[in-house]
Amino acid sequence: MTSLKRILVTGGAGFLGSHLCERLVGQGHDVICLDNFFTSQKSNVAHLLQQPNFELIRHDITLPIWLEVDEIYNLACPAAPGHYQYNPIKTMKTSVMGAINVLGMAKRCRAKVLQASTSEVYGDPEVHPQPETYRGAVNPIGPRACYDEGKRAAETLFMDYHRRNGVNIRIVRIFNTYGPRMHPFDGRVISNFIRQALQGEELTIYGDGSQTRSFCYRDDMVEGIIRAMNAPDDFTGPVNLGNPEEFTIRELAELVIELTGSRSKMAFRPPLPDDPARRQPDITLARQRLGWSPTVPLREGLRRTIEWFRSIDISHYRPPTPHY
Repeated sequence: MTSLKRILVTGGAGFLGSHLCERLVGQGHDVICLDNFFTSQKSNVAHLLQQPNFELIRHDITLPIWLEVDEIYNLACPAAPGHYQYNPIKTMKTSVMGAINVLGMAKRCRAKVLQASTSEVYGDPEVHPQPETYRGAVNPIGPRACYDEGKRAAETLFMDYHRRNGVNIRIVRIFNTYGPRMHPFDGRVISNFIRQALQGEELTIYGDGSQTRSFCYRDDMVEGIIRAMNAPDDFTGPVNLGNPEEFTIRELAELVIELTGSRSKMAFRPPLPDDPARRQPDITLARQRLGWSPTVPLREGLRRTIEWFRSIDISHYRPPTPHY
């Protein structure tokens, strides 16, 4: 039987964070969800508020907070380009100062702390698929750098706190993830395509659609994150978490149109700056050390996600930021 813990989830009202909170609450842990609600929705965790082992705190992780916890999942940071480019300086602060604050708490409490890093640390990769040993090709002065370099700096801080102060850390590099509770206006390709298809709009493709991505369903990702936290202490990571099946953006658009039954067409726009041409995780390490690999195929995951999009009132979601 798993011993019950006091667990902090920063960014806990976000897309992935809310599902993680749900899993941990269901396991009986005392869960503190911390979020500033910049890109998240309180409705994502409203169903947990009546649970005696769940607590919600509105707080910005760039500011210190004193809590007594056993584990910390650090998921706080805008993760979609439309959101993280809205205030790039704040995005960088969230990654760097947020990491310093959770690491300081972990050091004081002797807590285990997991950093939700990203495949964006690889930039526009020159190695394919991307293993954890690849150091990346990131433009440090480009429009995506606030997120890419912020996450790279957070990884540096985690490793230095581990080496110098003995903090028990985990680093997971999350590749594209999707599923119910995605923000309809987050600017990610799956939410864009589903929303556009359901509204009968053209599906916007930046470039010629030949660029590739790998899409992991949210349940698989949450399972991988929890397994990384519970792994032996000699395994700090970083470890890639993602679905190694690779699809072109055009293939994704065709599949969304098919599954929604939409009559939407594709509309091609100029490519976005620093947009990676290919993105596919090498998950050999996750298979070996965590016994983890995705189980939900893209077609089934999209079907569930489309069903959720049909069920929501899109007017209940805040409109896109000016950079959307």
